[in-house]
Order: sequence, then structure tokens, then C-alpha cells
Amino acid sequence: MKNIKDYNLDELKEEFVKLGEKPFRAEQVFKWIYQTNITTFDEMTNISLELREKLKQEFSLCIYNIIKKQESSDGTKKYLFDVLDGNAIETVLMEYKYGKSLCISSQIGCKMGCKFCASTGIKFERSLTSGEIVEQVLAVQKDENIKISNIVFMGIGEPLDNYENVVNAIKILNNPKGLNIGARHISISTSGLVPKIYDLANENLQCTLSISLHATTDEKRSKLMPINNKYNIEELLNACKYYIEKTNRRISFEYALAKDNNDNIEDAKRLVKLLKGVLCHVNLIPINKIENGEFTKSSNENIMKFRDYLNEKGIVATIRRELGSDIDAACGQLRRKNLKK
Repeated sequence: MKNIKDYNLDELKEEFVKLGEKPFRAEQVFKWIYQTNITTFDEMTNISLELREKLKQEFSLCIYNIIKKQESSDGTKKYLFDVLDGNAIETVLMEYKYGKSLCISSQIGCKMGCKFCASTGIKFERSLTSGEIVEQVLAVQKDENIKISNIVFMGIGEPLDNYENVVNAIKILNNPKGLNIGARHISISTSGLVPKIYDLANENLQCTLSISLHATTDEKRSKLMPINNKYNIEELLNACKYYIEKTNRRISFEYALAKDNNDNIEDAKRLVKLLKGVLCHVNLIPINKIENGEFTKSSNENIMKFRDYLNEKGIVATIRRELGSDIDAACGQLRRKNLKK
């Protein structure tokens, strides 16, 4: 059965025409799903009984079950969702002054093999469909009775490895007749799939692009992130410059600081040289220790020295606030534990 949440509004209108229905009916259903967050077609009270029966025969609503929910002392909440096929994904709700942010997954597992990520070493199952991506937002909104204001594609999976479904999910999330989350409030993180960065730039969605950089030389980055063997730092930065040129949007470079690896002043100097003249922001991340991981968090002193050096040299840098450190903070850890069970 087709998941009705896999369709953006234009696609849903086409499906309704095939069913012999007027396109405006699709708009009504779209609003019920995303503005009212219904859980059954029978709740759509301004839709005829005949159409509701058609919808029940043709579509599912893909309502997630919560396998586990953890709450941190800082208010961060982490969900492990059953995606209804025996697999599980993680979603994290974070509280900020500017609103409620949701870190969502795009795949069940990840192929990228980044050495500091908790998703590494767990079997990749499949990519999520557009509807499965969007359902994370609806499920958290319903569970918490809140409105999500910001979306971060930084959960399990490489978003640009699931390009079509992620872009379609953004169109659904962004639609003013649905969840109406502004594109500038949606951030996509990538390990560096260069061709897809060019494709995304040409979509001109006005989302924020976050690049997982994490090293300043190809030798170091390739050890941390195997994707660098395919697309090196120079190729990655050229794609980033193209993205900035096409969208006029500032890029965020994610840099996870690992003790005695990439956290010294020489690394900071190379980073300044790499990013000179690039419209960007550097987000310094105190790395999370993961089970069997070889990297540990840099000292607070080193992290602050690194930040201060970048700022002194004209590269805007901030240290990401640590959230959820007491609830399996590194993405993939909750799923990893669940799989062990």
C-alpha cells in the first residue's frame, strides 16, 4: 500500500485526478495530514465517506510507534522509532532560544563509514522514503504537542545519498499548506558527496548546507572519512563555492575536535587558509565518545583556543552547545543498543 506522505502536494493532486477526484480535494487531505496531524482517514470530517474509503484502500498513513524515548537533564529528547518494517531510526528534539529543532534521519544505517560516527559498523539497511522522513516530524509534534520550527538533516544516514527522497521531503516540510517550515530553517548535513552538492545548488531551495569537514589535510580527512578518497578537500571546497554562488547562502563547516588528532593550532592555521574568502561559519563540535571508537573529545582549553584563533583571523567560529550527553548523544548509539538487544 502506498504511503500518502511520500507525495508532495503537486504529486498528490495528480494521484487524486487518477482516482477521479478534483485536485482541491488533495489540498484538503494535505492540510488534514500536516496541519491537524490526524492518525486515521476517518478524522477528515469535511471529506466524503466515499473518498475516505478510497483513501483507505489506496494509501497508508505511516504512523510511527515509539520504541524508546530518552530525556536528558538539559531537556533534549531522543526517540527511537519503529519504521513499521522491523527497522528503527533515531530522531532528536532539541530546545533553543529561537525554537524547537529536530534532528532527523534520512537512512536506516549509513554507507559512509566515518570513524567518529556511531552509525559506523552497523549494517546499512535502506534509505527512508520522503514520507518516512517527514513522519519523524509529525510523530514528535504529536507526542510533545508542539510545533517544530527548525529541521536538521544530521541524524542517521547521509542525506545526499538519498537525494531525491530528501529533496522531496523538504518540499513537503516547506509547503505553506502543510508544515510550513521555512527553507532557511532547514539544514542539510553532508560528508561531502560533491556531485550532489552541485545538484542541490541548482535546486536553489535556500536551505542551509552543512559540510562535515573535520580535517585540514587529505591525509587526515581520508583516515577520518573514507569519502575523501573519492572527493578530496579541494573538490569539496570548489563545490561549496558553487553552492554559495548559486544560492547566496552561507555554508556551515562542521569540525569535530578529536584529542591529539585535529585540534592543534597548526590545524587551525590550515583551516583559516582553506576557508579564506569563503562565505561560511565554522561549527566546532566537541566529539562524542562512541563504543569502540578510537577518538576522544579534545580538551575544553584546546577547543576554546581553536575557536579564538579562527575568530581572530576573520573566520566566524562557534562551539556547538553539548546537548543530550547523558542519553546516548552520538547519533546511532540508541539504534546500536537496540540492535544488540
